[in-house]
Formats: sequence, structure tokens, C-alpha cells
Amino acid sequence: MTDHYYAVIMAGGGGTRLWPLSRQARPKQMLALFDERSLFQTSVERLNGVFSCDDIFVVTVEEQARQLREQSPDVPIEQFIIEPMPRGTASVVGLAAVALQQRDPQAVMAILTSDHFIGNEPGFRDHLRAAFDVAQEGHLVTLGITPTFPSTGMGYIQRGELLGVYRDLNVYRALKFKEKPNAARAKEMISSGDHTWNSGMFVWRVDRILAEFERQMPALYAGLMEIAAAWNRPDRQEAIESVWAGLKAETIDYGIMEGAENMAVIPASGLEWSDVGSWDSLFEVLEGDENGNIVMGTQQHLGLDTKDSLVYLNEEHRLIVTIGVSNLIVVDTGDVLLVCPIDQAQRVREVVKKLKEKNNNGYV
Repeated sequence: MTDHYYAVIMAGGGGTRLWPLSRQARPKQMLALFDERSLFQTSVERLNGVFSCDDIFVVTVEEQARQLREQSPDVPIEQFIIEPMPRGTASVVGLAAVALQQRDPQAVMAILTSDHFIGNEPGFRDHLRAAFDVAQEGHLVTLGITPTFPSTGMGYIQRGELLGVYRDLNVYRALKFKEKPNAARAKEMISSGDHTWNSGMFVWRVDRILAEFERQMPALYAGLMEIAAAWNRPDRQEAIESVWAGLKAETIDYGIMEGAENMAVIPASGLEWSDVGSWDSLFEVLEGDENGNIVMGTQQHLGLDTKDSLVYLNEEHRLIVTIGVSNLIVVDTGDVLLVCPIDQAQRVREVVKKLKEKNNNGYV
């Protein structure tokens, strides 16, 4: 374990692109997609060896807190930080920074996700240790993922000169963050060879990130200082709710990283990482059968001339039969049946939006 090093797991999201399995009442991080553990449980357990449970904090919303506590009871209950309502990842980071500053003014915080897949867990821990060393020098550190295609849904980091080798890992100056570029710009960045995807995982000293909030997001910073003043008072949660009511939602990427100073990136090409952002992304991390098919759930599937398709079924007494199809996604959750071509999987979020517009919230 490393002194003054803390993990902050962001666990308040909804994950609408895995609908209809992921719902408001059971978002993506609570799902057990790959084994008997939920993505959140896996996110906590893979930190073993770098952080003790006493050094792990979880930021979530009230309606998810109980289930998350039940899934990882070794994390102390007082280290679940409740966000009154979602206001973007900038507010999550700021609230966690205030909590850690009260506990340890020398704190270095690793901002981590609750719903990503990382196959190479020992390698991930090595990167976290190296990132701590770099952050101690005042850098805002991010883990960069080697792009596999010109995605318009990912953020990109431009790599500059080599800053040094930390624990056998090359660390580079990060010149620029660019969130979700258009297709032409994404192709340019891939072709340049000096860009990585933004993994959404960061490591920095608490004092450094608070200084960036003060410089770039002064309204949020002022609110955070109000919360800090009330942190050890009985009205702490009331202070948080009062500040949150006036916040504009913003991500840490747009709010801070695009304009941040003194940034560093550690390329993390061997982590076997996926954000598990949509049904088609499961083909990146799960091995198909001899026909390229992935069958999840109760395995009650009969396929004739079926290739390169994903079938999910959680009804024990239901059988799904597919005949003469390929590149298809079929998800049956009992109350909803989703069928779409793999290349249309990203449009699932449009369905969720339509359901909300029609007030069909029972399916959301």
C-alpha cells in the first residue's frame, strides 16, 4: 500500500446503451456480465494490492448506494459519498476531492470507473503505482488507451515528449485533450500516431485538482468550498444539496482537462480494456463459439445457420431460436425484447430517450 494514496470509484451512472438489461433501478455497474461478480465488485476487487478498503471511496447517488454497499461490504459505509443528483463527473471529482482534503491534505486521488472491463489486472495495478509517482510531481495524470478505430464517441489525448520512465512505464507530456471529435478529425488523430483514447481514469494530487477547479470552474469551486466549510458539521448533507441545486452539469473532460496545465499520459496498451459501452462492445471482451456467437444468461438458445450474433436471455423457461441470421443482437429481459443489427447497437440510447419522452418510464 502507498501512503496518502486513495481510490475514488465513480458509480452513479446509468449506462443506457446496455438497455434493456441496464435500467435506472439496476444500472450497468451492478450487472454481472462476465462472471458472478458485478462490474462494480470487480472494480473494487482489482484494486487489492494498491489500496486497502479503508482507502477506497465511492461516489454515487442515494438510490444506488444501498445496493452498492451490499455488493462491497468491506468498503466502510462512511466512505460512500452521496451525490444528491447527477451533475456530471466534474462535480463527482470535486466532491471527492473535498472529502479527501478533509481526511488527508497530502492526498493523491485515483479517479476510477465502476463499469469498465480490464482483463490485465496486474498490469492495471502497475499503471496505478506509476501514476502515483508522476502525480506526486504535480502532474495531472491520465491513462491512455491505444485506439483500435477512429471512434467519435471517445475522447482523445495528444502525446508530447517523454517525461521519463516510472516503474518501467513510459510517461509522456499530454499536450491536448479533445472530447468526442467528428469522424474526419478522429481519422486524422488516429493517423497521426500520437493520440490515445481517454480512458476516463485519472490520478492527481488533491491540491492540484482543486487549483484547476478554482482557475477553470470558479462557480463549482466556490460551491465546493462551502461544502468543505460544512464538512465536519451536522448540516454537511444539507450544504451539499444546497450547492448541487445550483450546479450546471459538466464532465471533468470538458470542464477541466481540455484546458488543464501540466498534464501527463501513461499509454496503457496492454490492459485489455473496454468501456463496455454498448452491446456490440461485448465482442471485444468475450470469446464467441465456433460460429462467432455469444450466448449469455440462461444459455437457452438454438441457432441454425446463425453467425457472429449475441443472444442474451434471463428467462429460465424461455427458448430463443434464430435461423439464418448473422451480425444480430437479441436481448430478452422478460418484459422487453430487443432485436437489432450489431452496427445499430449504439442507437439503443435513442430508444431510452423515446421511452422517456412518451413517459414509458416502467421500461427505463
